[in-house]
Amino acid sequence: MQLSQATGSILTQIEFVIGQMKNEDYTKPVDVFNNSTIGQHVRHTLEFFQCLMGGYESGVVSYDKRNHDTSIETDKELALTFIINAKKFINSCDMLKPLLLEINYAIDDTEDIIVDSNMGREVTYNIEHAIHHMAIIKIGLRVLCPDVELPYGFGVAISTIRYNKEIEV
Repeated sequence: MQLSQATGSILTQIEFVIGQMKNEDYTKPVDVFNNSTIGQHVRHTLEFFQCLMGGYESGVVSYDKRNHDTSIETDKELALTFIINAKKFINSCDMLKPLLLEINYAIDDTEDIIVDSNMGREVTYNIEHAIHHMAIIKIGLRVLCPDVELPYGFGVAISTIRYNKEIEV
């Protein structure tokens, strides 16, 4: 499977889940999330794709400098539209394109660390990051709207799914 297909699969799973939700559930605080919302987790997940998309042309990506745009966390239709656009974008990308990743792990330091990367590596990171947040979203869904149907493997790493299949035999 190509990275663009894997990304499309992950984003389609998120699209399927939030497409079933009522907007009021999407924006409702969840106690087990310390009162954050499913929409906030979706926004956070999609913002990483947004950063990658925004930095593609310039060749510089920074996940630290994301917008924290609350519109995606409060309007599930906007999130769904973003997912459609992100899938199209990822399908059109050169996965070998060199990128520079700007990161900063110090609270008081404004000097970024620059790391050589490429589009394929950053797409891989975004897939793993999305799966991690999908696992968290799944917890919120079970509390808030247990009737939402989850795709097989939602929020589970592919390597874990493969491993579980092996031990079931």
